[in-house]
Amino acid sequence: MAAKIKKGDKVVVLAGRDKGKNGEVLQVLPKDGRAVVRGVNLVKKHTKQSQQSEGGIISKEATIDLSNIAVADPKDGKPTRVGFKVLDDGRKVRFAKRSGDLIDG
Repeated sequence: MAAKIKKGDKVVVLAGRDKGKNGEVLQVLPKDGRAVVRGVNLVKKHTKQSQQSEGGIISKEATIDLSNIAVADPKDGKPTRVGFKVLDDGRKVRFAKRSGDLIDG
């Protein structure tokens, strides 16, 4: 089955402490059913100094469950469900069920 949420998609957080935030998907982990979204679910990590990096407390994005995010509608940015349709030229594309707009090319 084709993925409903892919890397690079603009998404809206539906649940959790970051509810209502928007972000771009940086990575999808389909086996775990999770995704990393820019600026969402930030956690503090204490790191020891090394030759490559400075020590201290850094903020980084942790994964968020796919059930808690939805693709943002290309028209108005509100959460939408994703459908699939085959175009006349044979390509299978994703579209926003809310507005009918194509999500990818």
